[in-house]
Amino acid sequence: MKQLSGIDATFLYMETDQTPMHVAGLTLYDLPKGFKGSFHKHFTEFFKGRVHLIPIFGMKLAKAAFELDHPGWVDAGELDFDYHIQSAKLPKPGNRKQLEDLVAELHSQRLDRTKPLWQFTIIEGLENRQAALYSKVHHAAVDGGAGMVITQALYDLSEKPREVKPAEPKPEARVPTQPERAILTVNDIMQNVVRQQLNMLETVPKMMGQLTDMIAPLLSGKVGLPQIFAPRTPFNVTVEAKRSYAARSISLLDAKAIAKATGAKLNDVVMAITSGAVRKYLMQKQQLPDAALIAFVPISMREVGNTDINNQVFGMNVPLATNYGDPLKRLKKIMQESGASKAMAGGVKDAAPSDFTIIGAPTLLPGLMQLYGNSKLADVIPQVVNMCISNNAGPPFPLYCAGAKVTALYPVSIATHGVGLNVTVQSYIDHLDFGLTCDYNAVPDVDVLAGLFIDSFEELKAAVEKSAQPAD
Repeated sequence: MKQLSGIDATFLYMETDQTPMHVAGLTLYDLPKGFKGSFHKHFTEFFKGRVHLIPIFGMKLAKAAFELDHPGWVDAGELDFDYHIQSAKLPKPGNRKQLEDLVAELHSQRLDRTKPLWQFTIIEGLENRQAALYSKVHHAAVDGGAGMVITQALYDLSEKPREVKPAEPKPEARVPTQPERAILTVNDIMQNVVRQQLNMLETVPKMMGQLTDMIAPLLSGKVGLPQIFAPRTPFNVTVEAKRSYAARSISLLDAKAIAKATGAKLNDVVMAITSGAVRKYLMQKQQLPDAALIAFVPISMREVGNTDINNQVFGMNVPLATNYGDPLKRLKKIMQESGASKAMAGGVKDAAPSDFTIIGAPTLLPGLMQLYGNSKLADVIPQVVNMCISNNAGPPFPLYCAGAKVTALYPVSIATHGVGLNVTVQSYIDHLDFGLTCDYNAVPDVDVLAGLFIDSFEELKAAVEKSAQPAD
């Protein structure tokens, strides 16, 4: 049994019926020329020959003895493809809104923990001879970087699928008895506790030095105190199970041109587009706070070439300058805030623990999460962020799946108590694909918000072009 790390297991402990902890993707396909019949059946036969390329898809959870420590992954045996690859068909006309509503419904449903923690749904009946794949995997198994491993296994570079070496037979493993499991669990707990205490002793001097480096600019007056708490918005509520979802695309080339013209990073441009959209959305509802909204922005700790399928992420909080009306000033302020936040996060991420052991965590932590939701504390206590914004680099070349051309790769992410809006972005060829995953009560009109993302992008683009024009 391969035990989950503390970070991976946390996504299991945080999960309730109201807060499913899976991440997903919505992939659009142009069906192969002349294709007839069921794309669901076609895809299923195709993927049966590739599923072994993703080892975590053949593993399921196993509890530690007496649930004293984190669970682990064990071989799941024969896969139930009737469960893992579902089929759905949109009624006519099969438009984008119908697709987004179906994805929101599918995304609200938890994965079955007695099986490997993934499930695909092939969606047919789309207009323009398209099909879609909604693919969800539990966050305990993957982060954005590990998701690229799944992409590499699933897709090809041409219409003709590449040859894949068949799976090798698995050796039979003896299942330990209950007394053996108890002994192994206690041994693992003791080793983990000792190892983490030693790691902590090694980390303390480094953390103290990094904290000193962080505090020095504050004491010298070179930088101001960071904004600690986020203002209250409709996004910061106790979430329910129902989700709303929308997907939109913008030009990657234009976004890069904005970044080049202003000296910004592409991630800054994504945050500025989000800031402009959310600002207008809240203004329309007369609920825009005076203070700037704050976003949690994940930072990958994955080294180049690392293909381990697990979570290797840290994060930073970035004020989004929603209190600035001018789009260029808003971008410049975000660049400043992002640089400061990244420097601060970079100073501590190497010292931050990536694992932890709490005896009885599988019982204690889910209970606390359930209490947090049932008590609706998120409705009243101050929050440190208003939303999550994540930007992942995708392939700059066309992909194919089972002979079908991929036209878009839209992310579908997580909404949780206190953070009912998640904006995740994936680049693909020459466009940026935005996925807005929301608690339905927080954002019931997500299509309106999604439209404002396009408006915000065009507004920022126009402002940059105008600033580049010579003065009369």
